Amino acid sequence: MSAKKKVPRFRSENGERSFWAKADSTDFVDWKKAKTPTMPELKPTMKTISLRLPEPLLAELKLLANKRDVPYQSLLKMFLAERIEHELRKAQSKRRKA
Repeated sequence: MSAKKKVPRFRSENGERSFWAKADSTDFVDWKKAKTPTMPELKPTMKTISLRLPEPLLAELKLLANKRDVPYQSLLKMFLAERIEHELRKAQSKRRKA
């Protein structure tokens, strides 16, 4: 394995953005050793959306949420997050096989 290049110092955020738009990060970072950062104080930005659901589906969602003692919107967000994570892992697995 070759030695990684040193990341230059940047004068501005725009300069850094321009650099990383052209540079291959694998020349600078060993991604196999990378760890996901934890940011407990970071609050995700929320966006309100309008979502039309069939009434029977909404009723089932509310029933499941009631059984788990959570608000149905929170359960829906959990279901969406789980499914998105599953789909991303599946896509990543396909890319590795190709």
